[in-house]
Amino acid sequence: MHMKTYYEDKKIESQKRLNIIKGQLDGLSRMIENDDYCVDLLNQSLAAQNALKALDLVLFERHLNTHVKEQFKNKDKVAINELLVLFKSLH
Repeated sequence: MHMKTYYEDKKIESQKRLNIIKGQLDGLSRMIENDDYCVDLLNQSLAAQNALKALDLVLFERHLNTHVKEQFKNKDKVAINELLVLFKSLH
């Protein structure tokens, strides 16, 4: 039996979250086409945005636990600069 690696687990989780986001966006598109109530449209849009933020967190965690961990072994300045750029873009 093949045990999934941390990276594989996060890849699967990311794809599941992305499929949910796609469904939310498709739903929002249908709602706009059907002239649904504006507050309902906004709520659906906010749900999709929150789902994207949750996906960002999974991807960021994966990056920290894989690439950054390795970079700090011999390329710590590269890792620090990359994290600073990411942090700035998240705010």
